[in-house]
Amino acid sequence: MSAPAKLAAGEPPVVPAEGQPPARKPLPEPAEGHQDIKKESNPFNETDWRLLVYAWSGLLVRIMLVAGAVFSVYQFLLAREETRVQRALEMVELWEKPEYQDAQRAVKRRIGGLNAKYATLLGDRPTIDDRAFLMKRIGMEAMTEDGGTQAAEEFQEDFERIVYFLNRISFCVEGGLCSRDVIDAYFRDYATSFWAYFAGYAERQRATVSPTYAQPIESYVLGGAKPALAP
Repeated sequence: MSAPAKLAAGEPPVVPAEGQPPARKPLPEPAEGHQDIKKESNPFNETDWRLLVYAWSGLLVRIMLVAGAVFSVYQFLLAREETRVQRALEMVELWEKPEYQDAQRAVKRRIGGLNAKYATLLGDRPTIDDRAFLMKRIGMEAMTEDGGTQAAEEFQEDFERIVYFLNRISFCVEGGLCSRDVIDAYFRDYATSFWAYFAGYAERQRATVSPTYAQPIESYVLGGAKPALAP
């Protein structure tokens, strides 16, 4: 009933309280049958060939963009691996230089002479622990004057040259700069054998000289190779 009709009927008009907004009329409810939401059309289901061409060309462009991104990532990874291989081969070339070859021969002669000296200590069926103990003992003696015919100071220089080189290949591999496969193929057996003999000496140097002495070599060797018998 409208306000004039209410006044005619003798009803007092409703006056909103002070500070209150006037009451709003309720919104009409939507009629049934008019609540359907328009569905988005699928361009691939259109009958117009122009819309179909547009839809399929857009899809093809997206596929080509994804394929191009994947190929770019593949090329980047391939180029990075090629760089690592090249750096590893540079380390191999460095190892072939006379100063490192002379140092390698010096270590081999000293270890070979001590192995011959203590060959009878192992017996017929030595255990792995027996071999490991003897190798550490040989390594410790190799660093003394009685370790071989070469003067101890001269041998120390050759020995430190080998330590320096093996530290470098460890840094190169662990830092992701060199190919691990190439480095392992050339140096894993030698580094593992070297460490089997001289781990005891490295421990003594850490206690008396440098707490990180030859630590990169240890980290590299502990990557998983089995020890060989001689460098």
